[in-house]
Parts: sequence; C-alpha cells; structure tokens
Amino acid sequence: MKRILSRGEHGVAYFTVAYIVAFTLWFVSIGNYEFIVYVITMVGLVLLVGLSLGKAEYTLAMLWALSVWGLMHMAGGGVPIGDSVLYNLHLVPIVEAERLFILKFDQLVHAYGFGVTAWVLHHLLTRHFPEMHGTATALVYPVLASMGLGALNEIIEFSAVLMVPDTNVGGYINTALDLCFNAVGAIIAMTIIGLRRRAA
Repeated sequence: MKRILSRGEHGVAYFTVAYIVAFTLWFVSIGNYEFIVYVITMVGLVLLVGLSLGKAEYTLAMLWALSVWGLMHMAGGGVPIGDSVLYNLHLVPIVEAERLFILKFDQLVHAYGFGVTAWVLHHLLTRHFPEMHGTATALVYPVLASMGLGALNEIIEFSAVLMVPDTNVGGYINTALDLCFNAVGAIIAMTIIGLRRRAA
C-alpha cells in the first residue's frame, strides 16, 4: 500500500525540490558542470530516502537534517565568495599553514553531513534489529558505515575530476581532510546518542 506523506514530510520534500531545481538552473547558467554530477547524485539520494520512507520511518528531524545537508552542499559549490565559492570560505583559524587551513566551510559540511549519516544509520540498525538497542555495536557500526559512505563520496568527487578538468574538489590533502572530518562528525553523532541513552 502506498504511504501517504505527512504534512511535515511534504514540507521537507517541497523545500528540497525547490533548492535542487534552483541550484541546477544556476549551475547550468554558469557552466559549472562538475556540480551537475552532484545534482544527479542528490536526486538519487532523494529518491532513495523517499522510496524507503515506509520501511525506514525516518523521524521528521532526520529528514530536515538530511535536507539541510543537501542545501549546504549545493550552496558550497554554487554560492560565489570573492574569486572562489562558499566551500573554500575560511571560518575559524584553528590550524593555519601554507597548504592547510582548519576550519573551512567544506570541512564543517563534511562533519555535519556524515554525522547525520551516522545518526540515520543508527536509526535503521536499531529499528530493524531492536536487540541492538543500547549496545556498543549500535554505536560503532554506524561510525564505520558512515566513514565508508564518506569514502564513496570521495570516489564520486574523483569521478568529477576525471570528467571535468577544472574542478573545485581539491587535491590529496583536501581528500584526506574530508575523510578525517567525516569520521569526526560520525564519532560526535554517536557519542551524543550514547550519552543521551546513558542519561535516560
């Protein structure tokens, strides 16, 4: 039986579709074909989440968190900041060297996004396997799986580099930092969940 979306889910869907369409038109208008690859990936993920709503029973907070991540990602590559884009914006000079800067908007998005991913994976694991509730496995596996999906994201970025010569993806150090911030975000998310469960 077809699942009917709630009012809140409709709101997330309209918001997500609106910014995907807007940024797609923007990317095409400025000739940023690298991010067309990301738009296609984004559409695939939206369909995956939409088709799994019935079985997964994502909370509304999760859906909004995923949508905000998508918006941050689209804005990161599409909003111009000086001679660059939002992704390269320096936020807080925690580490500042010739070839390395922490914290950038890109790194924040990676930590946030794969923290949300770990949260969703934890939800799916404990929903489908209730006996996993409260176990260390339910906290460790989502971290590792989120890091694996983060590595898949880097493969997609590498594909963009191969298809579009002039990209904003960055080099080896950028890739390594992305992977590190993916892990940091996932670990923080599972630490919060673990602490909340202990306090409950």
